[in-house]
Amino acid sequence: MNNATGDRPIIAFDSGIGGLTVLREARVLIPDRRFVYIADDAGFPYGDWEEEALKQRIVGLFDGFIRTYDPEIVIIPCNTASTLVLEDLRKAFPHVPFVGTVPAIKPAAERTSSGLISVLATPGTVKRAYTRDLIQSFATKCHVRLVGSQTLARMAEAHMRGEKLDDAALLDEIMPCFYEKDGKRTDIVVLACTHYPFLVNVFRRLAPWPVDWLDPAEAIARRAVSLLKPNPEGIEPEHGDDIAVFTSGKPDFQTRRLLQGFGLDTI
Repeated sequence: MNNATGDRPIIAFDSGIGGLTVLREARVLIPDRRFVYIADDAGFPYGDWEEEALKQRIVGLFDGFIRTYDPEIVIIPCNTASTLVLEDLRKAFPHVPFVGTVPAIKPAAERTSSGLISVLATPGTVKRAYTRDLIQSFATKCHVRLVGSQTLARMAEAHMRGEKLDDAALLDEIMPCFYEKDGKRTDIVVLACTHYPFLVNVFRRLAPWPVDWLDPAEAIARRAVSLLKPNPEGIEPEHGDDIAVFTSGKPDFQTRRLLQGFGLDTI
């Protein structure tokens, strides 16, 4: 493979197709690069895994990805993977910059008016020490409620494929985010799973009161831009150069059609 900067792609890796929220923002800010979107659908959902087994899986997968694609940088738009294995990946592949995704607790603490914040995440992200360290570092003056959902990532993927969801089931998942304390209410919900922004319009419709649903996708894309060297050619890739890879090797028809809408060829 040609190792010139302009020829090396950016990898975006997620447990499923939720990371497309970040890919969408990255392509807007970085139109002169090729992207390889990798979905570990064979391992989805990550919330069901034991931590050590998941670490070994992801590092093992990247051993193949790095050799195959020789990426300029890697974006991991997955809170569960980032909070668990980001440091292991940086140690295993020190020549590759990794951009992780962590719950947007710092910006939430900076923006809240009521001081009441909820973090809507997978159970793995909720229980991770990394998440609690973020609260201790940036949100000690706030009341932060961690809400772990076992099913929202699956529901988001179903929604993205055009399946109809049950409003009552969705409401059950998000209601713990809404609470009152000393006459104040939750005013920010951190979307700490990249699948969740695809449901945000439904969340807004069902929510008992308006809140700011904090999506970190743009911030992740900006961080990726800061790590890139200038493209010497400055030529944007032609439509269709970006590809999607599924670890199962067999995405269904609805998923393929969705990815075509994102301009991704599935291989």
